[in-house]
Amino acid sequence: MQAALPTFADVADAAHRLQGVAHRTPVLTSRTADAMTGAALFFKAENLQRGGAFKFRGAYNAISALPEAVRARGVLAFSSGNHAQAIALASRLLGVPAVIVMPEDAPAVKVEATRGYGAEVVSYDRYSQDREALGREIAGARGLTLIPPYDHPEVIAGQGTLALELIDETGPLDMLVACLGGGGQLAGCALAAAERSPGIQIYGVEPEAGDDGRRSFHSGQIVRIPVPRTIADGAQTTYLGNLTFPVIRQRVTDIVTVSDAELVETMRFFAARMKLVVEPTGCLAAAAVLHGRVDVRGKRVGVVISGGNVDITAYARLVAPAA
Repeated sequence: MQAALPTFADVADAAHRLQGVAHRTPVLTSRTADAMTGAALFFKAENLQRGGAFKFRGAYNAISALPEAVRARGVLAFSSGNHAQAIALASRLLGVPAVIVMPEDAPAVKVEATRGYGAEVVSYDRYSQDREALGREIAGARGLTLIPPYDHPEVIAGQGTLALELIDETGPLDMLVACLGGGGQLAGCALAAAERSPGIQIYGVEPEAGDDGRRSFHSGQIVRIPVPRTIADGAQTTYLGNLTFPVIRQRVTDIVTVSDAELVETMRFFAARMKLVVEPTGCLAAAAVLHGRVDVRGKRVGVVISGGNVDITAYARLVAPAA
C-alpha cells in the first residue's frame, strides 16, 4: 500500500526533529548575479549542510521517525552519493547500523565519506543492475528498513525544511528554483514554499540528458528513461517517485533543463564570484537562473544550491579555463 502524500504539517514536524541537529545554512546574495539577471537572488547554501548536501535533512528526519525497535535492526539506502552520506551520517548520530548500495562509478569522495561515517558500502553497476531490486533483496535478507533517496514521506518532508528556512529568513518570494533528480527536494520545497509564500512560482531544474521530470510533468504521467549520462551525478535518476510526482504536478509551475556546459559555467561562477565549491548537481537551479532558462527579471527569487560533494581532482578539471 502506498504511503499518504506528505503535507506541510509533515514539513513542520520535520523542522522540529531537525532543530539543533541540521545546520541552518546561510542565505547568500551576489550583486553580480543580481546584475546579470535583473533579479534579487537569494541562494540557500545547502553545500554547507552537514554531510555537504541538503540530503541530511531527509535522512535524519526519516531515521529519527522510526520506532526504536525498528531502528535497532538497521537501515539500508541506495544512492549515487549524497543520500548515501546523509544516511550514513544520520545513522551514526542516532546509533543505527547502515548499509548503503552505491554505483561503482560514484565519486570517490562520496564513497570514502560514506564509509568514513561508518556505513557498509555495497557496490553495483548502475548501467546493468537495478539498484532498487538489489536494495530490497539485501534489506529483506538482513531485516533492514529501506529508506529510498526521494520517494519517502519523511525524506520529502525533511528536504522541505530548507525552503521553510529560506522564506522565514527572506520573507515572501516571487519564485523558488530547486534542483530535480527524483523529486524529493522539489516536492518538499513546493509544500513549504506554497504555504509560506502563497502565489509563489516554483520551478524544478534537471540536466538536459535526464529530462524525465520535464516529460512527466507535461505528459501527466511518470516517464521512465535510461540512466542519463551527465556530470550531474546526483540527478542521474530515471523516473520520478509515486509520492514526489503528484506533489510536483499539483504545486510546481514548470520544469526546465540545463546543459552540462552551463553547469560547468555555474560552478566557475560560484568559485570565482561567491567563493563556493558547488558540485555539478548542486548548480542545476542556479544554472537555469543565470542562463535565462526561467524569466526572473524584476523578481525576488530563492535559488537552492543543493550540495558541494565533488571529487577535488574532477572539480579542478571542470573549472579550469580551457587551454
